[in-house]
Amino acid sequence: MAAALNFAGALYSTGVAKTIGGDLVKSASLINQQVIVAALIGAIVWNLVTWWFGIPSSSSHALVGGVIGAVFIGRGWDVLSGPGIQKIILSLVLSPVIALISGYFIMTGMLWIFGRFAPHLLNSGFKKGQILTAAMMSASHGANDAQKAMGIITLALLSAGQISSLEVPLWVKVACALAMALGTAAGGWKIIRTMGTRITHLEPINGFAADLNSSLVIMAATHFNLPVSTTHVVSGSIMGIGAANRVSAVRWESHSKCCLPGC
Repeated sequence: MAAALNFAGALYSTGVAKTIGGDLVKSASLINQQVIVAALIGAIVWNLVTWWFGIPSSSSHALVGGVIGAVFIGRGWDVLSGPGIQKIILSLVLSPVIALISGYFIMTGMLWIFGRFAPHLLNSGFKKGQILTAAMMSASHGANDAQKAMGIITLALLSAGQISSLEVPLWVKVACALAMALGTAAGGWKIIRTMGTRITHLEPINGFAADLNSSLVIMAATHFNLPVSTTHVVSGSIMGIGAANRVSAVRWESHSKCCLPGC
C-alpha cells in the first residue's frame, strides 16, 4: 500500500521539483554534468551509510547539501542562489519544529476527546484508523520526496541543453515515482525499528496521530512548493506526540549507538 501510494503521490505536482531545480543555482547554464554527478554521488553515499546503521537521516538534506557543495567546489559561490538556498534551508529546518508543536497539540486534543474510552476500544478503533492515516502519510511522502529527484534530473537536462525550460518531462516524473515505490517496497527495517520503537512508546492512537500530523505538515509544504525532510517531520511528530503524554516519555538523546550492528 505504501509503495503504491508513494508512486501515486509522486505524480501529484512538480512545484517542489522546480524549487529544487531552480532555486539552488542562479542559472542551469552555469553548471555542468560533472557537478551534478558529484552532488548525487555525495548524497547517495551518505544515504547508504545512514541506512546501513539504521540512522533516520534526511535524504533531502543530503541532496541539497550535495548540490551546494559540488557547485561551490566546481563553479564557486557566485553560481549559487543565496535567497533560494535560504528559503529551502528554512523549510527543511523549521518543518520538524512545526511538526513537533502541531503533533503535541493534536495528541493533546485526541487525549482530551478519547481519554475516557476503554483502552481495548481505543486500540481496536485506531488500529483500523491508522491504515487510513498511513495511506495519507505514504501519498504525502511520495508527493514531496520524489520531486527532489525530479528537480535535480530536470536541472541536469536543462544544463545539458536537452530541454529548453525548467519543466519536468513525463518520463522523469514516472521514473522518479517508480524509484520511490521500489525503494519503499524493498523496506528499510533498521530505520523503521528506530522510528517505531526507539523515540517513544507508540500505541495505536499515537501512531494514528503521528501519521495524521506528518501527512498534514508535508502536504502543506508541498502545496507551497517547499521541500521538507519527511524523515525529520515524522521524527518531530513522534516527539511531539510522546511529549503530549509526558515529556519524559520521549528518549531525547541520540540513538545512533543503538543502531549499530550487534546492539
